[in-house]
Amino acid sequence: MGAANIVTLTDQNFEAEVIQSKTPVLVDFWATWCGPCKAVAPTLDQLAGEYDGRVKIGKVDIDKNPKITAKFAIQAVPTFIVFKNGAEVSKLLGAKMKRDFVTLLDKVA
Repeated sequence: MGAANIVTLTDQNFEAEVIQSKTPVLVDFWATWCGPCKAVAPTLDQLAGEYDGRVKIGKVDIDKNPKITAKFAIQAVPTFIVFKNGAEVSKLLGAKMKRDFVTLLDKVA
């Protein structure tokens, strides 16, 4: 799944990869059965390349990682949360256009 620049996030590594990250992180909460999640994946691959070194992009499979999914009260997929300095700074619900992500990431990059 996805580009080399995209980090697979789990209940086990979320703290180290997201909360303790020195760079902002865009987290994609997704599921294998979610059509819109698959539709937005190529956009995330592009963004991972374009923002490499400035913003980390990670994906959480909600079905495999119930703890982190519950912690952030994920009700629908895809849900995207941007973290900076370990704190949630913004959230997008549903599949979005690339420009929506660019606007969001340019604020934190």
